[in-house]
Amino acid sequence: MVPSDFKALIQRFYHLQSERLETYRLFEEGHEAYLRTGPQYDFDHYKQLVHEITQAFSGISKEVLEIKERLQCEFDRPDLAEHIEKLQSKEKQKLELTAKLQLTRQQAQDHPEDEDCRDKIQDIKHEIIQNKEALSEIMQDFKFDSEECD
Repeated sequence: MVPSDFKALIQRFYHLQSERLETYRLFEEGHEAYLRTGPQYDFDHYKQLVHEITQAFSGISKEVLEIKERLQCEFDRPDLAEHIEKLQSKEKQKLELTAKLQLTRQQAQDHPEDEDCRDKIQDIKHEIIQNKEALSEIMQDFKFDSEECD
């Protein structure tokens, strides 16, 4: 319960969030590359990417939940644990929206005449923007609350 342990835990949490952002970037790049292989599509390669991305997100989430538990139990910071709980929920939603967007983009590419797909893409992008704003707000609250004991 040394303050440096608390600070190290907070820094680890921030590092994991950075890893999560990088994983999203790789996921998006991989999907763009997959779309360029159409109309035949290199599904095996994309399937491998999805597997690796899933493993990365799973590992990040597991460690974030361990941090949440430590904040709750070791450091008696239920406020920070609650922020992480909210964050995890929003991250899950973001991943679902990202997958939905990728499927819809492929549909739009396969059926360029389908204007409904383009509308769906815009709707999903808007939901992702709202999700990112909520994530940013949670992170700001976490930062504020974690620094108030400095």
